[in-house]
Amino acid sequence: MKIALFGGSFDPVHNEHVRYVQAAKAALGLDRVLIIPSHIAPHKAFGAVASGEDRLAMCNLAFRNFPYAEVSDYELRAAGTSYSYLTCRHFRQLFPNDELYFLVGADMLEDFFTWKNPEDILSNATLVACGREGERPAEFRGKFFARFGKDFISVPFAGEAAASHKLRVDLAFRKPTPDLDRAVRRYIEENRLYEHPAIAPALALEKPQRREHSYRVALMAVARARSVGVAEGRALIASALHDCAKYVPLSSPLLEDFTPPENVPPPVMHQFTGAYLARHSFGIGDEEVLDAIRYHTSGRAGMTALGKLVFLADMLEAGRSFDGVDRLRALFREDLDRCFYEALKEQVEYLHETGKPVYPLTEEAYEYEKAHQKD
Repeated sequence: MKIALFGGSFDPVHNEHVRYVQAAKAALGLDRVLIIPSHIAPHKAFGAVASGEDRLAMCNLAFRNFPYAEVSDYELRAAGTSYSYLTCRHFRQLFPNDELYFLVGADMLEDFFTWKNPEDILSNATLVACGREGERPAEFRGKFFARFGKDFISVPFAGEAAASHKLRVDLAFRKPTPDLDRAVRRYIEENRLYEHPAIAPALALEKPQRREHSYRVALMAVARARSVGVAEGRALIASALHDCAKYVPLSSPLLEDFTPPENVPPPVMHQFTGAYLARHSFGIGDEEVLDAIRYHTSGRAGMTALGKLVFLADMLEAGRSFDGVDRLRALFREDLDRCFYEALKEQVEYLHETGKPVYPLTEEAYEYEKAHQKD
């Protein structure tokens, strides 16, 4: 019997995961595919992570029409860190006489070299890399064989691109999710997964075009968050609320007890009122999130990675268009600190050249970053 193991966080499981399994079954003639959600700590910071129980339930819904697919709770029961080599050992012991395959996305293949005990995985299962056109991992074959003394199987895949982090943002903003099975979406809505109670009322204060801007900022910030050590939930809520006061005048009852800082130009004021609303109207108590909102337009000296992330996503989201934006976007994907410095530099130098005033916090941020740049 041919059995494939397909692990992942499945947070949430989406149609791309199902298509991966279908492609592998067709290419390899699989008899069974075991879908194995990994263990994740049970806390749900800002709804960024669903529980193991919920992810298991969503997988059962997504694969309910495929009799050869079976959802396993092995890694969830094992708890702790979900190491793939232990999973492969376990199922090799269960199926000692069967052909065992370990299914991964082609985008994960390069990282396979850094996994814990990859040789152990290959001693128990044949690695299968499944990827779309343009992601076929042929370029890794030589490196792979040189390291492990064996080959892997490549399965071409013609599906559409999908990413779980984008789906989590879509769900938080209550966007359509064509990449989710309807039953999975219904389960998510019924159990209120991937939502934060502040987002909908905050977005209700914005005009439709501004809400779309906030959505694009969240997409950009969340996509980069984990790679720069920022919790996804923090990036999401700070991005979603960063412009919540854009259209709230100082005379509004919502700002009755707000004391504005002195000498703040009108285009900058909403960052301060936004932080005030986030705390007093929407219950946000995380000081780092509040600071990211408070300085997302001006910047400030000594900003955290979260603050820089929101500042830059606000400046560089897909709807923005200005000279140099593509260069800064490329730098954003490579080096957050350098991108922040370059963005401030361009802004400050342009204002100096045109004789326009530079807001003091922005000048201070620029000088601070300039002094801390690594050559």
